[in-house]
Amino acid sequence: MSVPKPARSQPWVESPYAVSLLAGGLAGTTVDMTLFPLDTLKTRLQSSSGFVASGGFSGMYKGVGSAFWGSAPGAALFFITYDGIKRALSARTATGTETAGAAAHMLAASVAEVAACAVRVPTEVVKQRAQAGQHPSSLAALTHILRQRSARGLPHVWRELYRGWSITIAREIPFTVIQFPLWEALKARRRAQTGRTHVSGWEGGVLGSAAGAVAAAFTTPLDVLKTRMMLAREKQPMFSMLSQILRESGPRAFFAGIGPRVGWISVGGAIFLGSYQWASNLLGGEGEA
Repeated sequence: MSVPKPARSQPWVESPYAVSLLAGGLAGTTVDMTLFPLDTLKTRLQSSSGFVASGGFSGMYKGVGSAFWGSAPGAALFFITYDGIKRALSARTATGTETAGAAAHMLAASVAEVAACAVRVPTEVVKQRAQAGQHPSSLAALTHILRQRSARGLPHVWRELYRGWSITIAREIPFTVIQFPLWEALKARRRAQTGRTHVSGWEGGVLGSAAGAVAAAFTTPLDVLKTRMMLAREKQPMFSMLSQILRESGPRAFFAGIGPRVGWISVGGAIFLGSYQWASNLLGGEGEA
């Protein structure tokens, strides 16, 4: 006679903020390191210099250093903010499960993206300049920006590191407003089907993949605009860059790299949200793989 496995084990980490910090950091590093070549491919396809001139298929790991150091803190900051706001806006059901509506998920994801972009934008600027072949490595790209302080002042360096901040926010908020409420809705449906209070890591990954693919397709034009702004030799206003792309390349340019982007984020959604769900379950005592 087999002994039933307990539905829940003792939590490894008591603080929910610590769970978000550790699980988010693990998820961010895992997905960025795993899918970095696809991200490089997408960046080069979107570059105004063209795919071949930006490096083609060579040096696919250029800029990986910047991604490595920025992944964990950016993702950890996102999930600490997201989970914290979601908990604050949640209602506890009769079974003890906390639930929040789509509006709460949208608000939590939007605020969390703004917080995460404080880390993500400088990382992206340095990473993409290396990926596009403007510099031999992320360290060289960062050094080039920092050296401009002596000639152009600290405010200029700050503006360079945060170049594309506005369009990144404009891209990420619509993305998360689509992805996270959809992910949460799919998880709620899965919980209702299984009668469990949580989903497993692999279930979270499959549902995250579907939600990410939908969000990626709808936000590709904003991603193209963000990439062009970050790679421009001189800083340009968002609407000026928008007009330039339309004038020089036409509307089709806004869907450059949509295949790699949807594929990358679909797979990335599975790895990112699946690993987050797994780590969150493990650290919080759910014990589900």
